[in-house]
Amino acid sequence: MLRQMAASLCTTFSPSTSKGVSLTAARECGQLVFLEGLKSSVDVFFRAQAEPHPLQFLRSASLQPCSEVHTWEADAGNLQPLYEFVREALKPADDGQAAWRCPVLLVDDLSVLLSLGMGAVAVLDFIHYCRAAVCWEQKGNIVALVHDSGDAEDEENDILLNGLSHQSHLILRAEGLATGFCRDVHGQLKILWRTPSQPAAQRDRSLTYQYKIQDKSVSFFAKGMSPAIL
Repeated sequence: MLRQMAASLCTTFSPSTSKGVSLTAARECGQLVFLEGLKSSVDVFFRAQAEPHPLQFLRSASLQPCSEVHTWEADAGNLQPLYEFVREALKPADDGQAAWRCPVLLVDDLSVLLSLGMGAVAVLDFIHYCRAAVCWEQKGNIVALVHDSGDAEDEENDILLNGLSHQSHLILRAEGLATGFCRDVHGQLKILWRTPSQPAAQRDRSLTYQYKIQDKSVSFFAKGMSPAIL
């Protein structure tokens, strides 16, 4: 059986059943390789590591001051163990398991790396190498979550967001309603398809849907077409 998913790097996660897909079962049968950031960070700080840990940058002693203000940035090279984790996950298992077919790398979320001290350029470099390994070599895809700081001035987050947007073929932007809270419509989702090879006039196309979050699902509908007002 060909394996479908490569790796998931998440900050917090409870392997469970979502939309009929059992992530726990997928992990047990080798279809899902998972790195839980919260649990792994405890291992980095409180357990001795025989080999470099994927999140080794958390306890990096190589911290450099950024300009003259009292902020610190972790050494950019420390994301290499995290990339090596992805590379190892893509390799066929020693028990003769089939190679990945169209693997998907899920990263939830990249903004956390910024809050932990990594620079935007280092994070973009990490994604660049992951794209080479997952998209170009394995013909797979990368799905990454990034938070938009909105009106707040966050230069590093803006660099990361703009860099990823430039590289992406599909952008999903979830945001609240400009009119404020609504009981029947919780927000809107803008979908932007980008085709760099096309002429400028045909390069991008977009759609906007509104949505309502329910107990175990999300309902999508066109603007002004909420079931509550029809």
